[in-house]
Amino acid sequence: MSLEEKLVDEMKQAMKSSNKLRLSTIRMIRSAIKNKEIEQRKKLDDEGIFRVIQGMVRKSEESIEQFKAGGRMDLVEKEQKEVETMKSFLPQPLSREEILRIIDQSIEETQASSLKDLGKVMKSVMPRLEGKADGKLINQLVKEKLSP
Repeated sequence: MSLEEKLVDEMKQAMKSSNKLRLSTIRMIRSAIKNKEIEQRKKLDDEGIFRVIQGMVRKSEESIEQFKAGGRMDLVEKEQKEVETMKSFLPQPLSREEILRIIDQSIEETQASSLKDLGKVMKSVMPRLEGKADGKLINQLVKEKLSP
């Protein structure tokens, strides 16, 4: 079952169970996917849909921080529930050990030896970890590995 089909099924279930927050979040995801498809003039595959959802999660997490700073705990709670729903459609993130193993393989393959080689390593690592780990975390771990 494709991710698009899963979203439709989950939306139907949310309608049947009258789960309004989950329903509105899934509709928001599907709308963002449609907008991206229109922008790119092609149908998105599961990887493309993952990227759209990840972008939405990132924006929502930034919003949560701003709401906390503004003392709007009611909005923080709502946004956190939306993030949980969005994350339920993403693949399970890799553990730190798995990420480090892939980074070590890439460093070996690219024969990187210093921070100057950060770009080469990131270019090798990112396609392997796309959607499975946070880009900031990957960058931080690669820098730690390449630092003397």
